[in-house]
Amino acid sequence: MTDSVMTQSPVASGSQEFSWSWFLWSAKGRITRSDYWLRFVLPYTIGLIVVVVLDVMLGLGTSSGYGIITIIYSLIFIYPSFVIMIKRWHDRDKSGWWTLIIFVPIIGSIWLFVECGCMEGTRGPNRFGPSRFASEQNLGEVFE
Repeated sequence: MTDSVMTQSPVASGSQEFSWSWFLWSAKGRITRSDYWLRFVLPYTIGLIVVVVLDVMLGLGTSSGYGIITIIYSLIFIYPSFVIMIKRWHDRDKSGWWTLIIFVPIIGSIWLFVECGCMEGTRGPNRFGPSRFASEQNLGEVFE
């Protein structure tokens, strides 16, 4: 790798290298709806189904219905879930603080689903970084 590649923040797009550590652990940048659904929601859901089945097969379920493996799996994904939702809000050109709307009963979950899961991100660059689509990137823009 050259120095210029190493100093740039890893961003996932068709023309740029994807980094799982950036995707799961850094709140900087933007991710598209397809990244949200295909690289997080789908694998997380499949993994959750697997650990629930594993808990049932091993007889590790508690009185609440959740087994110890399911609880550990869910706890591990708390931070990455928030980081990924923050990046979806960034793609919509909104502050990551909007992630806290999840704590508003019923309405918060619906709002989060619509904004992060269904609505398209901002076209072109915004205050959180360049677009993830090469056709929308303005290479003259510089983001820190």
